[in-house]
Amino acid sequence: MKRRAIILLILAVCTIQQSARLCAQEETYRFDIGAGIGMSGYLGDVNESNIFKHPGFAGQLSFRYLFDTRWAIRALLTTASLSGNSADFGIIFPGGSQYSFTSQIYDLGARGEFNFFNYGIGETYKRLRRWTPYLAVGIGMTFASANGTFAAMTLPMAFGVKFKLRPQLNLMAEFAMTKAFGDHLDDKNISDLYQIKSSFLKNTDWYSTIMISISYEFGKRCATCHYVD
Repeated sequence: MKRRAIILLILAVCTIQQSARLCAQEETYRFDIGAGIGMSGYLGDVNESNIFKHPGFAGQLSFRYLFDTRWAIRALLTTASLSGNSADFGIIFPGGSQYSFTSQIYDLGARGEFNFFNYGIGETYKRLRRWTPYLAVGIGMTFASANGTFAAMTLPMAFGVKFKLRPQLNLMAEFAMTKAFGDHLDDKNISDLYQIKSSFLKNTDWYSTIMISISYEFGKRCATCHYVD
């Protein structure tokens, strides 16, 4: 009986150790696809202070390449509805005129992304965290339709928080501000009201988004698993 008990104890210890090793393993992935929805806002000629005075709908699709637990590059396709009314802020244009507009924009861009913490589940020796704040900055091209079609380069800047729901499933909340290097996101006629010609750098148009998104990681970085001691 004693021998049997000892054998059973040894088997139990071995099983626990093996389970602990398996739990410590973490497969890492190279790619990430995601989608998000949220709201959009605008700053420009007819709204100089309250970016979400007239909130609109925003949607987003993304593809991310994960360099490691800190760095990634992300391609995005974003659409957002923008609107504004100068009467909301008492803005009077030459001739006593007031203006309003609605516009739909489509932005194609790429951003570099930095996680404040090593992001992931498992691999305790790397001090991975299940959540992390992150910063992102990049470049893009926006196409807008107000009283015509307009295209401009953009500079997006974003701050957000990621949380791992599962090893391959992420939940994110993000606030982004995007500078448009052009002055016609609102309405190409508005930019000419003061008879001042807009330029690549001299303009007032920004748009912003607040997004809630979910993403899925795929493409195993390594086909074999390694134990973590």
